[in-house]
Amino acid sequence: MSAPVPASAVTKSAGTVGPASTVTSTTGEPGGGTAGEAGGKAAVDNAAVGEAVVADGDSVQVAVEEESGAPVMVEIRGVHKSFGTLEVLRGIDLNVPVGEVTVILGPSGSGKSTLLRTINHLEKADSGWISVDGSLIGYRRSGDKLYELREREVLRQRTRIGFVFQNFNLFPHLTVLENIVEAPVSALKRPRKDAVAAARRLLSRVGLDDKADAYPKQLSGGQQQRVAIARALALEPRLLLFDEPTSALDPELVGEVLDVIKDLAHQGTTMIVVTHEIGFAREVADTVVFMDEGRVVEQGPPAAVLDAPRHERTKAFLSKVL
Repeated sequence: MSAPVPASAVTKSAGTVGPASTVTSTTGEPGGGTAGEAGGKAAVDNAAVGEAVVADGDSVQVAVEEESGAPVMVEIRGVHKSFGTLEVLRGIDLNVPVGEVTVILGPSGSGKSTLLRTINHLEKADSGWISVDGSLIGYRRSGDKLYELREREVLRQRTRIGFVFQNFNLFPHLTVLENIVEAPVSALKRPRKDAVAAARRLLSRVGLDDKADAYPKQLSGGQQQRVAIARALALEPRLLLFDEPTSALDPELVGEVLDVIKDLAHQGTTMIVVTHEIGFAREVADTVVFMDEGRVVEQGPPAAVLDAPRHERTKAFLSKVL
């Protein structure tokens, strides 16, 4: 069993007590808050409906705008992450409501992909905490202390968080059908017959029901990415994460993948999508988040952030990509 950590200190490694500032919640639980967070909430309360919310100078406390009143699927507070001396995430605060699509934009190196990887604990945050569907990711609470979860417990948490990568990550030696069946059978212990039936339904859903017996190398990039989406859906996750799902595709194949993601959005799937596809963000996102240098600079409805950005850095970025 890992050594306990005070609830006011989530650490980089189990058994080592970190500084009190490593958890922004005063309770160490989702739903807690610091004075900085309270100030951010006040900024939201004072913002007009439909406006973007912007960071104040170099402050890492960024208000979260929620117009829908929907329950929160993802809650991120005070997340920092460094690789050696390179600080990649600098105090991320973000909420993602249930059933909504959050699209994250920003220049290369702004921390977008690293943020996604911390949400399902592929990367451990150095400080701060992340909650998905009401559960702390990577930790459990006992009394006033937090314990880092064992790897198998983290793997169990990941079954609720689907992840679609840039480069598909399909098993080359397995057929399309077997790629989709593998996780439900091995991770969720579902009967193989049920998993196969579900996989065939998913292939039909992404328009690939005729490719069940093909191998990844026999598919186009767009088809492989659609298989990857079906594989993520096979675990029936509560949340889907997409890391630049079209960046490895030829331009003529981008549309077929985006159409699948749009269909998921219309069905009310909770998603966080990192992308450079501005048109997609405008059409599908409930919230657009602009990141730069490891911080959330601006966020709000697509019309506000994309058509009337308030932060100079957002304006400069959009002027180069629109």
